[in-house]
Amino acid sequence: MYTAYKHEPFTDFTKEENQKEFLEALAVVKKDIGKEYPLIIDGKEVTTKDKLVSINPCNISEEIGSVSKASPKEIDKAFEAAKKAFPKWSQTNPVARAEVLFRAAAIMRRRKHELSATVVKEAGKPWVEADIEVAEGIDFLEYYGRQMIELKDGKVIESRDGESNQYIYTSAGVAVTIPPWNFSAAIMMGTTAAPLVAGNTVLLKPAEPTPIIAAKFVDIMREAGVPDGVLNFVPGEPHEIGDHLVDHKDTSIITFTGSKATGLRILERASKVQEGQQHLKRVLAEMGGKDTVVVDKDANVETAVNAIVTAAFNFSGQKCSAGSRAVIHKDLYDEVEKRVVEETEKLTLGDTEDNNNYLGPVINQKAYDKVTSYIKIGKKEGKLLTGDESDDSKGYFIKPTIFGSVDAEARIMKEEIFGPVLALCKAKSYEESIDIANNTEYGLTGAVISNNVDHLEYAKKNFHVGNLYFNRNCTGAIVGYHPFGGFKLSGTDSKAGGPDYLLQYLLPKSISQML
Repeated sequence: MYTAYKHEPFTDFTKEENQKEFLEALAVVKKDIGKEYPLIIDGKEVTTKDKLVSINPCNISEEIGSVSKASPKEIDKAFEAAKKAFPKWSQTNPVARAEVLFRAAAIMRRRKHELSATVVKEAGKPWVEADIEVAEGIDFLEYYGRQMIELKDGKVIESRDGESNQYIYTSAGVAVTIPPWNFSAAIMMGTTAAPLVAGNTVLLKPAEPTPIIAAKFVDIMREAGVPDGVLNFVPGEPHEIGDHLVDHKDTSIITFTGSKATGLRILERASKVQEGQQHLKRVLAEMGGKDTVVVDKDANVETAVNAIVTAAFNFSGQKCSAGSRAVIHKDLYDEVEKRVVEETEKLTLGDTEDNNNYLGPVINQKAYDKVTSYIKIGKKEGKLLTGDESDDSKGYFIKPTIFGSVDAEARIMKEEIFGPVLALCKAKSYEESIDIANNTEYGLTGAVISNNVDHLEYAKKNFHVGNLYFNRNCTGAIVGYHPFGGFKLSGTDSKAGGPDYLLQYLLPKSISQML
């Protein structure tokens, strides 16, 4: 009945007509500068006195807009609405639930440039990456809708003579979605759509720096036919409502993407059974990475350079999958280091409204202060090769910075920085390079650049990451093609965009009937 899934095409911005259309979309978004967006609880718009203000990180004097801020009082009302809507939604035909996602995807496709332009303004993403992100959001809706249709009749199990056995999936309850600011469209959309299509009701708390794109997505979902109470939009400050969302007795599932510290806090708090709670809470957590590009001695140098620079500096290194370190075989180290610096110094930094800029700012003052503090640490731990220039007077701009000849145990080699900072390390052997790649508490993504088949096979068994790439960079997972999630303290390895993902939002039920 439905076409086979394939991922949404990216916009070719080398074409003048596409550039023109995107500029027109930016103009539309600019007309909404300063607009206020309400909470959505039980299908009703709720306005509160306190607001979350979205600031353009390219120009901190510009307020993109604001959303009403939920307090515990509004959170309780949202739980009441979600709990009330759950029985009917969970028993709605799974195909009908999937078709809501398909309709929303169609609306998003028609508004793709507007949504991407919103990400450019609100998150400071360059055009290309904002476009890719919104395409990924569309992919999540299309992919999860089809996955739910596949699961609607359960799985085949065996039956003995005189009995009929079934294995079906039921919905879990009320889900809380807490997405990050760095993929404010894609991850927010995917972690909202998945529990919804599985028949759960949702409270969506967007990341506080980027609530506007989430408000637009909620409007699209309502337009696509999500019933009242099924999706509740409750932005707010983490210190005011975060624990309340996690602790609430009616929370069944929590999907979180963000820092390790917050993820561990959620896991700990969710393990406690509250008064009146009659179930165990599930937590799907993605908590960051310290990702490595390994360069073998027989690697193609230009492939390695491209992989390192792309992985390190796309979106100013603000990705949990960012290749913030490279471990290079000693025989190639000097050549690769030289070329990486040369290519990095060609990258342009500035306001992402200008499509000529490869890098934009980091997201806010907190991020700026953290990244620049790590640059100070890097000066003590390695040789500064390029960068170390920053300016937060207009926006939170940090020049791409590289440190060379860094010790494998240095802080900038082992701790997540989440900014445009790259550490280069030398390895005496291929085996040592894999050992170095494994020397952090994280295990999200990694890349190996090598033409040695035996070495690639060695990495499959010994490079301990959830997403491993050969002869390419370690970022850019595609829904349905590269299921995404990490080992160790990178998270629960829930594999977003993969064939098992929806199972985490469903309860399997075994039914046996005597004939």
